[in-house]
Amino acid sequence: MGSASSPSPPSRRRWSWGSALAGAATTAAATALLLCRPRDPRFELISISVSAFHFRPPAALDIGLTLTVHATNPNVVPVRYGPSTVSITYGGAHLGTAHLDAGGQPATSCRLLHLPARLDGVELAHRARSILSDVARRHMELDAAVEIAGEAAVLLWSRPFSVRIDSHITVDPVFLEVVEQENRSEMQLYLA
Repeated sequence: MGSASSPSPPSRRRWSWGSALAGAATTAAATALLLCRPRDPRFELISISVSAFHFRPPAALDIGLTLTVHATNPNVVPVRYGPSTVSITYGGAHLGTAHLDAGGQPATSCRLLHLPARLDGVELAHRARSILSDVARRHMELDAAVEIAGEAAVLLWSRPFSVRIDSHITVDPVFLEVVEQENRSEMQLYLA
């Protein structure tokens, strides 16, 4: 009878600190990449209120408004941003502006911003017929656009960004209530 050879034990791999550290670093980098993936901030117009009327001779009336905006930073890092101007258009024509002061927002937070706005009386006068028609229907459509530049910062590292936000807003011009809105945003990241 021939002798049967016994199967050899499976080779044992040796555990090494180098492999463990490389695996941990790879896992940490993948997790950080998923968690820190920049997401567009969200802005939603909550309300509009009239803050002032300014008569400008010979026959123009500028209207001051306060736009209350709900701002959300969905990112896991705080952001800082510079001042910006919101352009407000009606029927394709520039009707006025709102101003966003420089500031910042903590990570994963929401807050209300109160933006002062001014509608140009001359432009309002040029579109008086359309505006009066919208007032009678209690349905006015406005567009707003803003580009906000800033940076997201973690400890000593910061990443510049720019976000463009375009909004189509339907308001009740009698009670200045926001009826509906559609917001689109596009973020651009820059190399630090």
